[in-house]
Amino acid sequence: MTNFVLVHGGWVGGWYWNEVADRLRKAGHRVEVIEQLPSGGTDPAALGGLAADAHAVRQAVERVGEPVVLVGHSYGGMVITELADHPAVAHSVYLAAFWPQRGQSAMELLAGGPPPTWVSPHEDGTLRTTDDLEALRQALCDDVDQERAYANLRRFGPQSIASATDPSTAPHRGHPTTYIICERDQGLPPVAQEQMAAAADHRHRLPSSHSPMTSMPDELADVLGRVR
Repeated sequence: MTNFVLVHGGWVGGWYWNEVADRLRKAGHRVEVIEQLPSGGTDPAALGGLAADAHAVRQAVERVGEPVVLVGHSYGGMVITELADHPAVAHSVYLAAFWPQRGQSAMELLAGGPPPTWVSPHEDGTLRTTDDLEALRQALCDDVDQERAYANLRRFGPQSIASATDPSTAPHRGHPTTYIICERDQGLPPVAQEQMAAAADHRHRLPSSHSPMTSMPDELADVLGRVR
């Protein structure tokens, strides 16, 4: 039995993990899901940045009370990196996730490639995804059927610009890491994932889009279930 803490990415909430969390629990694992990072939500004035997100995850890790496998998807990789030296984290897993070095922000990690056309900054201090659901589906989950994908994409909300621009503290990690590369990802290019994954102790690949928790939850749960 493994204790998991699952951290979602930008614009979504803990609901994004539902299918994988259910499978892990059925396999006998304990699963704590971060329901909402402070950098996301409906009130732009109340949104936090990377430090607030890391604090929320730190509280969850400590609430479990036992060593955990900490899993971060997409922007969630920025957050779990802040806990690299936490004594209660036994293993970190980056799922198509940002893995910064000290001083790097998520925006800087994207600087080497074309800017995403499906997200834009707003004057209220938020980043928001496009209203064009098909364009968003093609970027994030083109291997999910349209009806199901659209239902999820309609739930996307604002994300603070600060979460994309805050630099990582990236403390020295004290535990092993795994990187899961999503080979059909149009949101975070696989070439960027490969570069970040080079520093991991273990690497796995899934033939999925940026959203394997929806497109192939069985395969993802199986990979996670073998992490120790």
